[in-house]
Amino acid sequence: MSPEVPSRVAYIDLSRRRYEFVERPDLFEEYLGGIGVAVKLLMEECPRNADPLGPENPIIFSVGPFNGLFPVASKTVSVFKSPHTKNFGESHAGGRSSMAIRLAGYGAIVIKGRSETPVYLAIHGDRVYFRDASALWGMSSTITVGRVLRELEPGSGIRTIMRIGLAGERMVSYASVCVDTFRHFGRLGLGAVFGSKKLKAVVISGKKSLKVSDPRAFREVYDEIYNLSIKSSLMKKYYELGTPMNVNPLNSIEALPVMNLKASRSDKASEISGERMARDYLGRRFSCSHCPVSCVHIAALRVPYETEPYFYKTVMISYDYEPTYALGSMLGVFDPDGLLKLLDSVEKYGLDAMSTGVALAWATEALERGLIGKDDVMGLELKFGDYKAYMKAVELLATRRNEFFSDLAEGVEHASSIYGGKEFALAFGGNEMPGYHTGPLAYAGFMTGGRHSHLDSAGYSLDQKFAKEGLPSPEEGAELLFKEEAWRQILTSLVVCLFSRKIYKPELVVKGLKVIGLDFTEDGLMELGKRILRMKNEFKLREGFSPDRLRIPRRITEVKSPNGMIDEDYLKRAVKRFYELVGLPPS
Repeated sequence: MSPEVPSRVAYIDLSRRRYEFVERPDLFEEYLGGIGVAVKLLMEECPRNADPLGPENPIIFSVGPFNGLFPVASKTVSVFKSPHTKNFGESHAGGRSSMAIRLAGYGAIVIKGRSETPVYLAIHGDRVYFRDASALWGMSSTITVGRVLRELEPGSGIRTIMRIGLAGERMVSYASVCVDTFRHFGRLGLGAVFGSKKLKAVVISGKKSLKVSDPRAFREVYDEIYNLSIKSSLMKKYYELGTPMNVNPLNSIEALPVMNLKASRSDKASEISGERMARDYLGRRFSCSHCPVSCVHIAALRVPYETEPYFYKTVMISYDYEPTYALGSMLGVFDPDGLLKLLDSVEKYGLDAMSTGVALAWATEALERGLIGKDDVMGLELKFGDYKAYMKAVELLATRRNEFFSDLAEGVEHASSIYGGKEFALAFGGNEMPGYHTGPLAYAGFMTGGRHSHLDSAGYSLDQKFAKEGLPSPEEGAELLFKEEAWRQILTSLVVCLFSRKIYKPELVVKGLKVIGLDFTEDGLMELGKRILRMKNEFKLREGFSPDRLRIPRRITEVKSPNGMIDEDYLKRAVKRFYELVGLPPS
C-alpha cells in the first residue's frame, strides 16, 4: 500500500488495560479512511443491540489519506452507537486532532471496554499509557481539565487533548467532547460514551513525518488547493465573519428559528449577527491544524470580578452560527454579552450547544403552556430572552439535578414523550434541529441524513436556491439530497472540512488521490460514497431505526419559510424517495 496512506489501527481495551496495533490495508484501500473506515470498524466492533452506555460500545476515531498532506484536510471522524438516538452516532472535530493522530502513525483508533476507575489515555507515538484520572473526575470545567493535562503530558510533536466535563460524567445523552481549545465532537453524545467508560480524556501526540513518492506532482496539487483556499472567493466569507455571517441573511428571508420556532425572523437578530460580533467582540481568529483559513472566531468578553470593583478578566469565547442560533435566537437571547456568557457556560460543562438550546427552548414553551410546573424547573423563571435563567438551567441540566432535568438530559424527543408538547419538540430522527427553517428540503435532509444534521446533505442550500426558482418535485428533491449526501461520504473519508466542499470537487479529488498512489475515477468515488451511505443506514436499521417511525413536528408546518408554508405530504414523499435511493428494504 502507498506509504502516503494511513493503514494502522490502534485497538485499546480499557477493561484489561491492553492495546495492540494492527495493520489494516484492506480497510483503507477499500474505504479510503475517515467515515468509510470508521463505519466499517463500527460494524465489526459494535455488537447488535449494544447498550450505548455499556462497555461493548466502541469509540472509533479515524483520519484519511488527505489529513496532514493537503490544505483544509483538518478533521477527525468519530463514530459510536449514540446514547442520544440509540443508533448511529457520528461527529467530526478539528483542532489539532487529525494531525496528531496521523503523525502518531494511525489511521484509526478503536477504544473498547470500561475502566473500573477514572482514567485518561495518553497515546504518544507507539506507546499507550493508562493514566489515573481520579483527581480530574468531578472537575466541572472542560477548560480546567485541558489546562491540567497540558501540564501533565508534555512532549514534542503535534498534540491534541480531548476531554469531557460534568455533562459527560453524568452521561447527558448529548454531552460533547471538547477538543483542544474551542473545537468539539459535539453532536449525538460522544461525551456520554466517554463518561460511561470512566474515560475523562484522550491525549494524543505524534511527531512522525509524512513523505510523498512524487514531490513535484504533489506540490502542484497542493498549490492548486492552497490557492483556491486563500486567493479565491470560495473561502473568504469563512475568514471574514465566520459562520455567524448566516444570521442576517437567514433572518432577512424568514429562515431563522426564533423562540422555539414560534417565528422565523426577529427585528433583534442583527444584535447577534456576524457583523455585530466582529465589530464589537472579535478578539482573534484561528485555524485548525493544517488549514490556511482562519474560520474560527473568538470573542473577547470583559467580565468584572464579583467581589472586586474595577477589576476585570477577559474571557475568550468561541462563537459559530449553530451555537449562536441555538443559544441565541432559539432562546430569544439577543443580548450579545448574555449570549457569550451562555455559550461559555455550555462550553465549560461539555454540552452540545445545539441540543441544549433546543431542549431549553422546548422547556420554556412547555412551562408557558403549563405542561410542566415551577417545581419541575426548580423554581427557575424560564422566559425567552432571560440568559441568566438559562445559565442556571444549563448547570441543572448538565448535573441532572432533578427528575425533570434528568429527563431533559435525554433530549426533547424523550422529554416530550413524558410531559407532552411533541408538536413543538423540534427533533428529527431523535436529534435536535439545526438552525435552518429554509423549507422542506432542509427538513428532509435532517430526517434522512446519517447524523440527522444540516451537515449531511445541505438541504438548506437547495431550499434557498429553489425559493427563487420554485421547488422541484419531492422525488427530484430527494435525488439531489441523495447525490450530495453520497458525495459527502467521500469528502469525510478523506477527511476534509466540509467548508471546502466547493474546492474539493470530484476532478480535484481524483487528482489528489493519484499523487499519493490511489487510483480512482469520479464514477468510482461516487459509487463508493453510495456504499458507505448504505452501510451507515444498514447499521441504523440493525439497531432499530425505521424511516416509517420518523416524526414531523407540527410546528415546522405552522411557520412561514422562504418557500412558503411547509407541506407535510411533500416532506413525506421526499423522505420516502431518499430511502428508496439508498436501497433500504421496503417496510
